[in-house]
Amino acid sequence: MIIEQPAAYLRWIYPKALWRMDRREHAVYLTFDDGPIPESTPFILDTLKRFGVKATFFMVGDNVRKYPELFQQIVADGHQVGNHTHNHISGFSHSLHEYSYNVEKANAYIHSHLFRPPHGWIRPVQYALLTQKKYKMVMWDLVTRDYSKWLTAADVVNNVKRYARNGSIITFHDSIKAIEKLRTALPQSIEWLLAQGYQFKTIE
Repeated sequence: MIIEQPAAYLRWIYPKALWRMDRREHAVYLTFDDGPIPESTPFILDTLKRFGVKATFFMVGDNVRKYPELFQQIVADGHQVGNHTHNHISGFSHSLHEYSYNVEKANAYIHSHLFRPPHGWIRPVQYALLTQKKYKMVMWDLVTRDYSKWLTAADVVNNVKRYARNGSIITFHDSIKAIEKLRTALPQSIEWLLAQGYQFKTIE
């Protein structure tokens, strides 16, 4: 099973979700999940600024509550923001009401119509309710697996080189699990994508 790219049946379960952007455009869309946190967000922002790249951050509401200055810096730097629930909760472990409440609690801090479920899974009924509330679910075309303790920074870069393509929504993580690999993998990935002529865009 290929973990880096989503299985076809997931696209059928969540038909209105964004998995990949325009295939005719030689562009990619960097996204970062789970932040903001002081251990990793400043490095990510500095790296993106150094390369002149904009990204989309799917943030945990409680992290935004704890570190509002990091949230404000993300916005001030011109990046897009999205909702990743308030407590990074699993849809399968919570009722429809609990999950919806947690998303709305996060949005009181984040103020975005973009939403990405933690782990890429929610129940169909939760998905239906959130899309009715005019949230746009954003998934991914490539998950770098920068969070995996089994992969090195070089492995993460190789995942980008192997699977990136026109319109790819590429997922990194703004997290303690990922940051040591990101210190090498993020700049190297951006350098390689730029060398291939890719533009960098945000999800609007």
